[in-house]
Parts: sequence; structure tokens; C-alpha cells
Amino acid sequence: MAIERDQVEVLSGIRRGETIGSPISLLIRNRDWVNWQHTMSIEAAPDASLPGARRAAVTRPRPGHADLSAGLKYERHDLRDILERASARETAARVAAGAIARTLLRHLGIDIRSHVTEIGGVRIAEPAAVSFTRIAALAADDDVRCVDGAVAQAMRAAVDAAREKGDTVGGAFEVVAHAVPVGLGSHTQWDRKLDGLLAQALMSIHAIKAVGVGAGPDVGHLPGSLVHDEIVRAAGPASGTIPAITRPTNRAGGLEGGVTNGEDLRISAWMKPISTLMTPLRSVDLVTMEEEPAAIERSDVCAVPAAAVVGEAMVALVLANAVIDKFGGDSWTSLSSAARTWQATVATRLTAPAPSA
Repeated sequence: MAIERDQVEVLSGIRRGETIGSPISLLIRNRDWVNWQHTMSIEAAPDASLPGARRAAVTRPRPGHADLSAGLKYERHDLRDILERASARETAARVAAGAIARTLLRHLGIDIRSHVTEIGGVRIAEPAAVSFTRIAALAADDDVRCVDGAVAQAMRAAVDAAREKGDTVGGAFEVVAHAVPVGLGSHTQWDRKLDGLLAQALMSIHAIKAVGVGAGPDVGHLPGSLVHDEIVRAAGPASGTIPAITRPTNRAGGLEGGVTNGEDLRISAWMKPISTLMTPLRSVDLVTMEEEPAAIERSDVCAVPAAAVVGEAMVALVLANAVIDKFGGDSWTSLSSAARTWQATVATRLTAPAPSA
């Protein structure tokens, strides 16, 4: 929304452009707070003449939101205590923290981008066929973040149609990490598998209901010959970060057995429509137990493009942890040195033997 032009203030943990080991504190000021301070502080502002004061407590939970389940769990009678904490505004902090992780990854040559593949039933034909170069070419301020201009226009039309009906729409996006080294993650324990960690991170984003790696759900109805990515010797440049090896396809999304395989990491997520409808669905007032329309809160119609940016941040946080786990070190110098040594080790192992005399 237009008011949300966030600026991050760094309060601690960084000096002269470098981390110094103390916690990195990032402050994002809520510019919308002035419009809601009386709603959130009723006891402190009892004068009903003040803007926002004395608004009724939220007692009609919205279908699809945390209002009912969390309200009962935490025994809150005013569901505003739930809906404010469950708000996706929390993801602004994830994006800020993800920027720190992205900086680390960028110094290793790893780049993370995203693109929207579907909104309101309008989708691009083959998301997995979209190259990283095309995704990286998307403008940072693109409102839809779709690589196909014609499809992007149809997506905008779907959002506009939903707005006119007082409805909302969901969709899907894909996050792609480029130039990821082989060997991040592990196959040895369930909680070390990188695909599991990435799936949990993306599923934790508000309204995400499904996550796919590479070809995702399609692998369930295709034969193995059309799912697994063949391994061939590279006649020219390698397809990924493993020298001398090329993969003609990347249906695995850069992950095999919970470990990165050197190809681009490709993770998709599907987002349900936003829970607040301007034409509300049926609900029950938890005070009177009478059936009434669900509460209406400030909201948007579609948040898929914004969710894609949050997805980038979550992938960055998980990958940064995996990089540190793999290469270790107490400084950037030692970590980057270990990463270079690893790349050299892989290259040496895959050097073709000299022909016999």
C-alpha cells in the first residue's frame, strides 16, 4: 500500500560496513501507527471524540484467519489481540533480516530472485522453464512481478475484478537461487535435509498453503524417465556450479536427497486469498453466539507479489545458515577461503584422468 514505504534503521551490530559480533538490531517504524494508536490503547484514550477511540472489540472471527483458533487457544475475548500479532506486517522484519543473509550469500556469488507464476487462476505456461536471467531482469518496482507481459496484464485484471466484487485472490510464486554450491544440507538426518528446512521456512509465511521443489506436484504423475535429471559430461560450460557436469533439465530444483546438487535452487509456494473480504463471509459473534458477517479489517486484495519478496528473504536465511554450517569459520576471510577450497576440491575430483600411454 502507498503508506508502506519502509526505511530500515540499523541500531547495533554493524560498524563501518561490517558486523562486529553483537546482535544486529534493525528498526522499521510503523507509519500507520498514528491512525491506530487509539484503537490499540482504548484504556489510555477513553474520550470517544478522539479518532479511532472506543471502536468495538473484534468478536466476529474471519474465516481463514487465526482469529478463532488462536483466540480460543490464548483465551482472548477481543480478537484484535490475535489479528494484530498474526498480521503479515510481521514479515517486514523477515525481509530486513533476510537482507543481511543475502549480503553474505552475494559475496559467495549466490543470487536470489523471485517471480509470480499465478494470480487468481491466471498463470504462466511453464514456470520451471523461465530462466534465471529472465527473472533477474524484472524491475524491482514491478507491481505483479511476472515475466510475461501479457499474463501480467491478465493478472492485474483478475485483481481488479476481485476488488470490484469485494473479494480477494491468491496465487503462486517461485524463488530461484543461482550459483549455489554443491553440498549444502545433508541426507543423514531428517532435520538437516535442506529441502525440509526450506519448505518449513516458506510454509511459515502467512497464507502459504503448499510448497514445491523443482517440478513440485507434477512428479507424482510422471514416470521416472521424465522426472529425474540426467547427468552428462559438459561439452562446454557446465549448467551449474559442478565443473565438467551438465544437467539437461532441473526438475529436482537443485536438490537431491536433501543436498544441493549445484543446479539453480527452485522453490515454489502457493498462497491462498487474503482472509479479509470487503463482502464478508458468514461468521458467529463469539459474545452473542449469533450468526453475523465476519469482521472487516484494513486489507488488500492480493498479496502474492509481496509474498514472493518475503519468500526470497526466507530462502536467504535458510541458505545462509547452510553456508555457515558447511564452511564454518569465525570471520568472512576464513569462510570464503573454505568455500573456495571446497570448489577446488570438487573440481579436482571431477578432472578426467589422463589417457593411458
